[in-house]
Amino acid sequence: MTNEDILHWLERVADVLHENASYLTQLDSAIGDADHGSNMDRGFQAVRAKFPIIAAADIATQLKTVGTTLVSTVGGASGPLYGTAFLRASAVAINKQELSSADVVAMIEAFLNGIIARGKAHAGEKTMIDALQPALEAAKQALNEGLSLAEITAHASSAAEEGMKATIPLLATKGRASYLGERSIGHQDPGATSSWFILRSLAEVCA
Repeated sequence: MTNEDILHWLERVADVLHENASYLTQLDSAIGDADHGSNMDRGFQAVRAKFPIIAAADIATQLKTVGTTLVSTVGGASGPLYGTAFLRASAVAINKQELSSADVVAMIEAFLNGIIARGKAHAGEKTMIDALQPALEAAKQALNEGLSLAEITAHASSAAEEGMKATIPLLATKGRASYLGERSIGHQDPGATSSWFILRSLAEVCA
């Protein structure tokens, strides 16, 4: 992936989150503060506004700018979580003009680890980690099998989608949703859903 590819990915994420803002807010209204869609949309529209500035920048600078922008513009827990994720991902790209398949998998891993470090959450707690963890495992397996970048990211996206759907029967034990106790069961986690949108966008660009 070149810096141009990264920009296309970020542009696709901004489009998808804008198109699905009301859907994410609908999911969040059931178990959260009913603002995940509007928050994510606002954050990535702020990122979009910086595209002219970062278009020619190196990949690390692009991803770091996304991280700092999300931290400063997205409300609730999502800003610090996704902001940290992109900041961690940027470290993978330092001094690199393009990312290999292995680099992209490492970027996904850094992204996930940033969220784990910031949110102190683990798989099975009905959070974005439930989409990202299986995505990373699928990406690593595909990389080890020697598949192409398009195939690696497609496998990651599919695994993230399955993980997202698997949050529906889970009991939330982290974040705002945990306040609902048993009533959180039966609802899809909005954070896992936005994580899938981000990985699906990556797969579409790599394809």
